[in-house]
Amino acid sequence: MNIAMIGTGYVGLVSGACFSEFVDEVRCVDKDRKWIEDINRGVLPIYEPGLDILVNKNVEKKRLSFTTDLGASVKEADIVFIAVGTPSRRGDGYADLSYVYEAAKEIANNLEGYTVVVNKSTVPVGTARAMKKIIKDTNPDAKFDVSSNPEFLREGSAINDFMRPDRVVIGVESERAKAFMKELYRPLYLIETPMVITTLETAELIKYASNAFLATKISFINEIANLCEACGADVQDVAKGMGLDRRIGPKFLHAGPGFGGSCFPKDMQALIKIYQDNGITARIAEAVLQVNSAQRSRMVQKINDALDGNVHGKTIGILGLTFKPETNDMREAASLAIIPALVEGGAKVRATDPKGIDEAKKLLKGIEYFEDPYTTCKGADAVVILTEWNEYRALDLARLKKSMKGKAFIDLRNVYKFQEVKKLGFSYTGVGIGA
Repeated sequence: MNIAMIGTGYVGLVSGACFSEFVDEVRCVDKDRKWIEDINRGVLPIYEPGLDILVNKNVEKKRLSFTTDLGASVKEADIVFIAVGTPSRRGDGYADLSYVYEAAKEIANNLEGYTVVVNKSTVPVGTARAMKKIIKDTNPDAKFDVSSNPEFLREGSAINDFMRPDRVVIGVESERAKAFMKELYRPLYLIETPMVITTLETAELIKYASNAFLATKISFINEIANLCEACGADVQDVAKGMGLDRRIGPKFLHAGPGFGGSCFPKDMQALIKIYQDNGITARIAEAVLQVNSAQRSRMVQKINDALDGNVHGKTIGILGLTFKPETNDMREAASLAIIPALVEGGAKVRATDPKGIDEAKKLLKGIEYFEDPYTTCKGADAVVILTEWNEYRALDLARLKKSMKGKAFIDLRNVYKFQEVKKLGFSYTGVGIGA
């Protein structure tokens, strides 16, 4: 079986590399010539643990290749995936489907023989049917089916998520397309991965519903954290007590500066727009976004409060810039909201991140960057843990304190217990840790 992956961003690159483990050939296609040239030189444009090893292995075995030639790739493929970006459209928050529809039209012009055209991008309900119409109108003689196969990859653990997923969701209309998709995923079926085979519309909505529920858990626990601070409770123990209930589970119950990344903010906005298009009010989804936005502002206030109510003229060391650990992704990262507010308030910001500095430099101006946390915090009035990288979970706190001028330790990810920090002479600020 041969696959063409149209779009070689995060989803396309990871999915293509993983598919090459168990199909004959995968061709990953992108219009960005430099992007493809970099990958072919062995320089991956994204950071994902283990991805470089997987790509190099399958390129050497000639099962995986990267090209700008969409036509040749589609002609040779049994299954063509669309994995292009669907960013929020300016003004209304709706998913911009122009890249998806453009890809569908280009694919239509190059189809030869029966092909399943699969959408892997996160798209609103009805997109697969719109793709089908575009392909039919562009190439009336084409023999094809469309399918919706949403991805559920978490940045930082995407390869494991692909190879050992909780489920595979496949939306199809015909038995032939169903057979092709089941054959493609047969290696995962053999390890008893649940397969949800459903309609096109249902598959599209499963993706949005899943992300919306996870984002809701994050905003919920952050609201509980605010209550904990007000009444003297500990949100970590609250979350533990909740998470032990198997109906709830412990994941995504970690108080902090709110959710970010390429999925949750964008998908929540798109889901709200889908509700509106169907004449329904998305009360919970709208509240989730409001809570998330307010949480960013609350974190800025925490930093101000820890520095006697004013950051002006203070030096602040920031540990972590990416929206989560094990990625260089800066999209919707908390740092993009918090750091500019500190700079605007007159703070001198020094920052570090194990993988995100190059991306951060494009987005965050007026701050200094350093390679390690101790240099970052030299002479600082405060240290702020903004992303919970493993490197920051085992800091030499005595060394850190010695390098600093002040004593404010602001742990926005609740990595440390306040007792161990305070005994070294720090003043501790966490999230949801009541007095």
